[in-house]
Amino acid sequence: MSAASPRRIWLCADDYGISASVNRGIRELIARRRLNATSVMVVGPAIGADEVSALQAAADSHCAVGLHAVLTAPFHPLTMHFKPLADGRFLPLPKLLRASLSRRLDREIIGAELGAQIARFIALFGRAPDYLDGHQHVQLFPQVRDAFLDAARSGAPGAWVRQCGRAQPFRHGLSAPKTQLKALLLDALSRQFRRKATRAGVAFNPGFAGAYDFSQGGEFGALMRGFLDGLPDGGLIMCHPGFVDDTLRELDPLTDQREREYAYLAGDGFPALLAATATELR
Repeated sequence: MSAASPRRIWLCADDYGISASVNRGIRELIARRRLNATSVMVVGPAIGADEVSALQAAADSHCAVGLHAVLTAPFHPLTMHFKPLADGRFLPLPKLLRASLSRRLDREIIGAELGAQIARFIALFGRAPDYLDGHQHVQLFPQVRDAFLDAARSGAPGAWVRQCGRAQPFRHGLSAPKTQLKALLLDALSRQFRRKATRAGVAFNPGFAGAYDFSQGGEFGALMRGFLDGLPDGGLIMCHPGFVDDTLRELDPLTDQREREYAYLAGDGFPALLAATATELR
């Protein structure tokens, strides 16, 4: 790729709204032009008016702001009659996936909740989201994906959606078996998601990277080099930078790795890697 035509990608920080410290880390990286997209959890505990205003000020016109649709525990639905629930919360991820694979979900109920989350985003930000994705990749699940695409098309016309399939799945191996299995599952689920999105006339990113075994941590710079390898122009890398606080610890097992991601993205190595690979944040 020539210097005259750099590859332009999305680098998207998920989970804005999960905690004030995560929000702060994301905003700092946006202000430094180290991120160009962030996905907002409107059911998170840290998404009040002040957090929204601060994000709008940081994002300005150079950062896309999307909806991070949530359908898994430990979060609560916005709609009154949502089901199935566990102790008043969404199902844990494994149970939701099993229910979707066995076709035990109600598409209308899922669609109503997703519509409510889009409406909540619009009420908070005064406009529709630039794009939509799903917390823990729920937008890809059977039954959920149909409701998700319907909600995106009706509630946020013109927005694009995140698919999570690699552009070149077999270009290179992933060292950790758990990471490889996760990537293969996302590839498989994304194939059907892309077909349905194409039929619905909903745009999506042409490539995806960013999945890894969070429990194993790892040097994020090395991971980022792997994410960029083979990612096409317009592709998307998912990340989870931020700082740790008590709210985050109560809600999510991904804690210290967020600070390692933040440190790498804020440091000098990241822009150097972008320059070396002729890559720009679009």
